[in-house]
Amino acid sequence: MNTLTLICGLITALTTCTAFIALAAENALAIGDTAPLFEGTDQDNNSWKLQDHLGNKNVLLYFYPRDNTPGCTLEACSWRDSIEQFNNNNTLVVGVSFDSAESHRKFIQKQNLNFTLLTDSKGKIADLYHVRRGPETDLARRVSFLIAKDGRISHITDTASASTHVTEMKDAISDLDADNP
Repeated sequence: MNTLTLICGLITALTTCTAFIALAAENALAIGDTAPLFEGTDQDNNSWKLQDHLGNKNVLLYFYPRDNTPGCTLEACSWRDSIEQFNNNNTLVVGVSFDSAESHRKFIQKQNLNFTLLTDSKGKIADLYHVRRGPETDLARRVSFLIAKDGRISHITDTASASTHVTEMKDAISDLDADNP
């Protein structure tokens, strides 16, 4: 392979990546947007609908790459350890990844998790929320959405830092509670 061919290939790859990133940013959800409604399947293969919980509770919907990986385990255990604060603020914590229901059940059991995990094997939920890592991947980015009872997104945490999500969402829930007594 000559140098010119290599350079042309790199330029094509960079152009494709840049176009995907621009499209993702263009379609990204923002604070104040209505959260996309969806139906998924939980770790016990039961149907779970976002609409069934709105009006009564805030929903903290968090996307993560994989069960049982170091960062995802740290994040899940942080949600678990903070669940009382979320419950006291009328907030339901729900995790979403491409993993199977069986993988979720094992993850829940191993880490003693106390919240629902939804399986998104085809990425339909990840695509609705624009969090898929890339067009050909079966991984979600680490992104959390706080959805208020009225169905609007009140806070988004979009960072690879697992510990940042729980900290920011605790503050956001306190702010949401103060705004909506």
